[in-house]
Amino acid sequence: MTLTLPTGLDVNVAPAPVAMVWNEPGAPHESVATPGVRLAPGDALVQVEYATVCGSDVHTVRGDRPAPTPLVLGHEQVGRVVAKGDDAVRADGTPLELGDRVVWSVAVSCGTCDRCARGLPQKCRTLAKYGHERISRGWELTGGFATHVHVRAGSSIVVVGDDLPAEVAAAASCATATAVAALDAAAATVDLDGALVLITGGGMVGLSAAAMAVEAGAEVIVSDPDASRRSLARRFGAIAADPRARKGTPEHLDEVLAVRAQRGLDEILVAIEASGAPAAVETVIKRVGVGGAVVLVGSVSPGPAIPVDAESIVRRLVTLTGVHNYTPAQLVRAVEFLERSYRTVPLERLVGTAYPLDELDRALEDAATGTHVRVGVIGSRG
Repeated sequence: MTLTLPTGLDVNVAPAPVAMVWNEPGAPHESVATPGVRLAPGDALVQVEYATVCGSDVHTVRGDRPAPTPLVLGHEQVGRVVAKGDDAVRADGTPLELGDRVVWSVAVSCGTCDRCARGLPQKCRTLAKYGHERISRGWELTGGFATHVHVRAGSSIVVVGDDLPAEVAAAASCATATAVAALDAAAATVDLDGALVLITGGGMVGLSAAAMAVEAGAEVIVSDPDASRRSLARRFGAIAADPRARKGTPEHLDEVLAVRAQRGLDEILVAIEASGAPAAVETVIKRVGVGGAVVLVGSVSPGPAIPVDAESIVRRLVTLTGVHNYTPAQLVRAVEFLERSYRTVPLERLVGTAYPLDELDRALEDAATGTHVRVGVIGSRG
């Protein structure tokens, strides 16, 4: 008889790691300690420095979308590796080291199923996602709203420099990498250099995509009803439009486009919808020009169906693509963008107030007001 012994590393941290556990809409988070963590080969334990509140976290606690409970929310965070299992590696294949300051993918993928083989690891057949899974024995530290996260083998782990502000680094794991994926989808059809790009929604994804598109040589219009977000868009090098502006006023999209037309930019060739608003989805599909690309990113919660003029899409040769999450390579490029841009692009202004971990409910309430593009949660910093 052959006896197979379990492999792994038992890790005890003092004080014990703590996760903020959510159970149902209207109920406050509960602080739950996890005395010991068992790391399988390829796993790592990361001490969270800083996390940011994504819009999907707000949608979940409001009950706008179903979620398995008990649940540790949070999937935008940065931290340091404090323990690692055998064969833990970075996204580039080099060994993960204790003390590495890292971000990691929202998705845990197997790497071998048909979807992973097709280049869609974010839709793996056995997908698990940080901040989205019911906690279970052996994987209790599943989300970023905790002092530590148990990062599992199959996650893409990317090292970030010590100089990169935590407020900037944290969102790489969701918003920034998703913006890279959205622009990749557009660039498969249209060369961004010299193109006129419309982005609806001036949240973290929309503004990140705007900054990247400007860097790529595009002329970018960001449409958002919030004046502060339009102001940020201008600081990122974009032109601002207000979807609620009266026709004939300077920020009405028609007027913005008329000015661009005088310079020979008479068609929107890329339209990225990053708000999830049904009216904005209709706008990007209607406004994109002949041979243009429409990329839908923001529609990640249930909502009403919208009418689609299929004939118009066909006759205009429009490419319509949905983007949800991203690939490991896109996370790497997101970090590269942040590290080369944070000194010249005011990325830190996208994050407003930061709250200690034990005031997570206040952070979520603040995030729900929409006053800030992102709200911070301090894990173990300071």
